[in-house]
Amino acid sequence: MAKEIASSVEALEVEAEKILEEARTSANKILLEAKEESRKMLSSPLPLDAIKTECDRIVSKARAEADEKIKDSEKKAAEMGSNADRRVKEIADRAVNIVTGTS
Repeated sequence: MAKEIASSVEALEVEAEKILEEARTSANKILLEAKEESRKMLSSPLPLDAIKTECDRIVSKARAEADEKIKDSEKKAAEMGSNADRRVKEIADRAVNIVTGTS
């Protein structure tokens, strides 16, 4: 019986060794394929057309937003200028009234 157990253990060890060797072989094959694929990727040209198109789209969008902000700023500046002119006139009229004593 001990001989049978020893024989079974040896058979299991041989089978385990065989499985480990197959796993190593498979892992090495996968690594070689990955290295080859990475070499191909590194040597292939970058798709600059797609990048340029995306860049142009982003720049165009940024310019449109900047133009909109400039328009808003100019509108606010014009409103502030007209309000300032009105306020200066009101203050000048009040100063004249105070000096002349009319109100």
